[in-house]
Amino acid sequence: MGDPLLLNVAAPVHDFKSQGLRDLIEDMQDTMHALNGAGLAAPQIGVSLRVVIFGVEKTPRYPNAEEVPYTILINPKLTFLDEEMEEGWEGCLSVPGMRGLVPRFKKLRYQGYDLNHNPIDRAVSDFHARVVQHECDHLDGVLYPMRIEDLSNFGFSEVLFPDSDLQDD
Repeated sequence: MGDPLLLNVAAPVHDFKSQGLRDLIEDMQDTMHALNGAGLAAPQIGVSLRVVIFGVEKTPRYPNAEEVPYTILINPKLTFLDEEMEEGWEGCLSVPGMRGLVPRFKKLRYQGYDLNHNPIDRAVSDFHARVVQHECDHLDGVLYPMRIEDLSNFGFSEVLFPDSDLQDD
């Protein structure tokens, strides 16, 4: 947090066949797995392109979360399916050591492309929808603390959850 790149709108990907795009995604995968993240956006590793990856298996960081299939999503477009929102605790690899209670749309449709330029079109809800919104926010220069409505619900993970195994996202 504080890096000006994280506050910019990322550029769309035009060349799906470039080695640079493949290298970027490999770097993102390595970074996300090394840090046990639920997802990662290209701007988080210094590349201003509209690329996110995400996926969650059973993990101590999200013990009650449903699994989210591993996805490479390029040039995403989100459509909210209704107005229902839900608050949930989030953290971020770009805001290490902190968590906040963030309102997100409960149901959405996301569209975009995979690495081979095949279309992706999914309707999702709950934790899956939250992860997608969080990562796609990075592509528009939005960090989760900007969405917190009550800053008394924002703080250091070890203070908010002293007996938990929660780590940074």
